[in-house]
Amino acid sequence: MGTTGLLLVAVASVALLLVAVIRLKVPAFLALLAVSILTAVVAGIPLGEIMDIVVAGMGGTLGNVALLVGLGTMLGKLIEISGGARSLAEKAGEVFGPKRLIAALVAVAFLLAIPVFFDVGFIVLVPIIYGFAVVLGVDPVKVGLPVAGIMLAIHVTVPPHPGVVGGAALVDADLGWLTILSLLICLPLGVLSYYVARILNRRDIPMLRETARTFATFSANAKAGVASGGAADSGFSAVGSKSPSAGDDGEDPITIAGRERPAGWLPVAGLIVLPIVMIMFGTVGGLLVDEDSAAAGVLGFVGAPAVALLVTTALAYIVLGVRRGLTSQQIGQALDAGLAPAAIIILVTGAGGVFGRVLTETGIGDALAGSLSAAGLPLIVSLFVVAAALRASQGSATVAIVTTLGLLGAAVTSGDYTVVQVTLLVLATGFGALGFSHVNDSGFWVVTRFLGLSVGDGLRTWTVLTTVLGLAGFLITFLLWGVVSAAGL
Repeated sequence: MGTTGLLLVAVASVALLLVAVIRLKVPAFLALLAVSILTAVVAGIPLGEIMDIVVAGMGGTLGNVALLVGLGTMLGKLIEISGGARSLAEKAGEVFGPKRLIAALVAVAFLLAIPVFFDVGFIVLVPIIYGFAVVLGVDPVKVGLPVAGIMLAIHVTVPPHPGVVGGAALVDADLGWLTILSLLICLPLGVLSYYVARILNRRDIPMLRETARTFATFSANAKAGVASGGAADSGFSAVGSKSPSAGDDGEDPITIAGRERPAGWLPVAGLIVLPIVMIMFGTVGGLLVDEDSAAAGVLGFVGAPAVALLVTTALAYIVLGVRRGLTSQQIGQALDAGLAPAAIIILVTGAGGVFGRVLTETGIGDALAGSLSAAGLPLIVSLFVVAAALRASQGSATVAIVTTLGLLGAAVTSGDYTVVQVTLLVLATGFGALGFSHVNDSGFWVVTRFLGLSVGDGLRTWTVLTTVLGLAGFLITFLLWGVVSAAGL
């Protein structure tokens, strides 16, 4: 199929998916799988290969996401039932004041996102986002949207994240300059994320039923069972219908423990920081030793996100559960209940990975990039536009960055550019891959499902926010390009 045909297939498949999910209310998991298979058939992929691509797309995405979402959800549940999320939120409220609480969390997210992958960092912060939302009396999206925005901006531009590091290697960009300039540009983007999210959140956005139920349970536990139905929603008997493990008033022991003996903010903060430190230790340490040495293997293992979350969850199990008087059976019940909504997120995210894989295998992304790269635009603009098109067409920011610099890297390396100019060209590519996060991006589903956004509301908020941040980041980069070029730096 020619370039025009492939582009028409891409537009039609995305449009069909949006109609199925938004207008026809088809469950996102089923809609993503069905449209993915239909797209593969129409694009001419042999029938015998389609299911292999589907399985590869699902497996490739879930290989990371399932572990991270599952462990992150369990860690969040332990923080929730211990009362620690509310303790931390209240402490932050005392230090910063309610009016600056969200801004403070955005600043924390900025630092957290530097060593930690976007999905991991956001999932780790979910219980804190929920806790802050309870303290402020707002929905989680009002707290979590600006947090997710700045974390993604850092993920696509700041080393050691894989997309920007892999792209920089293709054009021999200096990682030191890349780190300095990317952080400097992301600082104003953090402020912009806060204010743009406030504008997008001016209206009340209804939460998805599953997220509303989870948040109601969290709020009930945080407020010591004040919200009705919280115990039932968490998998325990509701008030008035005692379970064998319930107290005399019908409350389950975990709710009672969370109210009467809430975990302090300091151990909870330590548990949040621990996986960050482990990942940073593995990342930074890996740069200081020979990549073929035994030390590199140990550092890589210790710093693996799944290992960091597993160790932290096990520690939380002891510190927030066993040491606070809960039995293994009680903790296990709470964790099993917490994994139920996570299963939906995992399946939808995996299906999003299938859709992105199909779009990649059909050659749609390459066709679009080839058309744009031949348009005769200035190199820095071409890099941004091609990366944005690849991001929109196949979903993965990492793939968009690496593919763009693979396609146009020769123009970068063969040009008479300074070290700083090459750095800015890489950053333009990264900001191109920041925007247009939508239904073919697994991160879209992670953010929207945890924050309770429907597909339509996700497109109106998360997609708009990422696109505004990408455009703003490119504008700053382009202005710096002009200054640097004029100064001969």
